[in-house]
Amino acid sequence: MPRSPLTRDLLDGQRATLGLPPVTGPGEPADLRRAAYQTVLAALDAGADPARPVLTGPVLKGAVRHLLDRLAGLAPGRSVEVRVPPHAAVQCVDGPHHTRGTPPNVVEMDAMTWIALATGRMSWGEAVESGRVRASGARADLSAWLPLPPEAPPEDAAG
Repeated sequence: MPRSPLTRDLLDGQRATLGLPPVTGPGEPADLRRAAYQTVLAALDAGADPARPVLTGPVLKGAVRHLLDRLAGLAPGRSVEVRVPPHAAVQCVDGPHHTRGTPPNVVEMDAMTWIALATGRMSWGEAVESGRVRASGARADLSAWLPLPPEAPPEDAAG
């Protein structure tokens, strides 16, 4: 069964159920992913049921992708592959990189763990110790980059 893409209509519907305003701006993929991230955070802050659509479908995927893209921007490189199946994966962290097969440095976790780590709701040590993060390889420790720093408001919001 194919997953629905993240669209402005889908996102606005989820935002409306949380009492959030509709998405504004041009609706570029990066803008929609940022809005998806904000929507997921609002759902978590409101104590949303994990089975709620905003925490399981394309909105969650958009939030995961947004945070992974931020990590890749903060720690550019290709020595570590961070996987959040089935949503997304990125390569990051400077150092030797792989070209084929399974990379030597892999970090894998579920979406809710990734969001908790990226936002500081869970520490790296806690996630690894509890088994919520599976990390292999000498460079697979992301604690130097997590939680991600607060992000600046969108450029169009400044004016």
